[in-house]
Amino acid sequence: MDTAYLDTEGDTNLNEARQAWDNNISTGETREILRRDEDCFLHQALSTPCLDVLRSSNDIYLYNEAGKSYMDFHGNNVHQLGYNNRYIIERVKAQLDSLAFCPRRFTNRPIVALAERLIALTNQALTRVLFAPGGTSAISMALKIARVYTGKHKTIALYDSFHGASMDSIALGGEEVFQRGLGPLLPGSLHVPPVDTYRGLWYKAEQEQADLAYADYLEYVLHKEGDIGAFVLETVRSTTVHVPSKAYWKRVREICDRYGVLLILDEIPIGMGRTGTMFAYEQTGIEPDILVLGKGLGAGIMPLAAIVCKEIYNVAADISLGHFTHEKSPLGAAAALAALDFMEQEKTLAHVQVLSAYMQSRLLSFKEKYSIVGDVRGVGLLWAVELVNDRSTKEKATTAATDVLYGCLHNGLSLKVSDGNILSLYPPLIITKDALAAALDILEAALATVILKEGASHA
Repeated sequence: MDTAYLDTEGDTNLNEARQAWDNNISTGETREILRRDEDCFLHQALSTPCLDVLRSSNDIYLYNEAGKSYMDFHGNNVHQLGYNNRYIIERVKAQLDSLAFCPRRFTNRPIVALAERLIALTNQALTRVLFAPGGTSAISMALKIARVYTGKHKTIALYDSFHGASMDSIALGGEEVFQRGLGPLLPGSLHVPPVDTYRGLWYKAEQEQADLAYADYLEYVLHKEGDIGAFVLETVRSTTVHVPSKAYWKRVREICDRYGVLLILDEIPIGMGRTGTMFAYEQTGIEPDILVLGKGLGAGIMPLAAIVCKEIYNVAADISLGHFTHEKSPLGAAAALAALDFMEQEKTLAHVQVLSAYMQSRLLSFKEKYSIVGDVRGVGLLWAVELVNDRSTKEKATTAATDVLYGCLHNGLSLKVSDGNILSLYPPLIITKDALAAALDILEAALATVILKEGASHA
């Protein structure tokens, strides 16, 4: 099997650091459960075999079978408000006692209240909602709306993007590992380069000018291709964490309007406060035509996703957009409403903004101290640390990134490696400053250890 792509797509399972981790698993019971898992589940790239066996979770921590704790800075982005959040759990339990499931031909109070709440959070800019059991399904609904509304079947998205793992969302997305071996995908799925002012073609320019070059490329493709009905992208890419400038967004909005293209913003992993505002697009100066939410919307308890869109929804009233069995889940709505209430009562967004400044300061200090840190990028509690072998060439330090990952795991910090060399950091939004400081201490110790091991120089 060709495994070269695993060096550039997320966490790998086949390298020496992973083998050392597996060899150090301390208990026979854990080994046995991992073996049983490996024997009965289909194997797939980037997910199996599993790292460890979890027993419980609480607050920012995961606990394995042996009692070891991990501070979770990964969490598949469903852990925004922490694990075992009693406020949310009690609300879900209460809903279980009254209405656990709602057949699709009916509605219920919690789901209507949630739809109204989401519309209000957009300041009525987006006025229609439809729910789905997962983000991939929500993306599919958005694509259907774009086709019906615009009468155009082509889509444009970004290379290296991810919008779900169904066949249509795989075609839309730009990650090769998800398309590998599947043959023809959805026709008319086009891609342009993602904004990357560190590593991109225009990285030497000022950010706004660099970003505008990417927008110019978008317009060139729209002009040449025609029949493009939707431009789909994450407001901030959740893995590599590039934050486009307001100038970029203003230009993109103008381009989409000029060519009759719906602007669909995927905030499945980063909505619900991760960037310091409820929705990341609030910081762009523009509004999308369709906003896609998921992951944290269900508060880490219930699978729940949604599209929130402009009145364009009405043109699709005669087609079936979703028809999911759990389309109007009262349990999902109860979890989401509890999450929103909790964030309001605890002033979570203000807390994120305060910790964002601290996290930025600490990570920038790593860049000053260690030459292996090529770039630090982020907003709110969404940050990336890009590791390079040489700052002048920006050669990816993939081996170092893997070693840092396992060094952190060994010392109780779980994080994600993206694109082979980027440490992606997503702490729960309820984390305290002391806990955040402790986690960053673990990260710095892992960086220092890798530098000593590889003989890298300090900046």
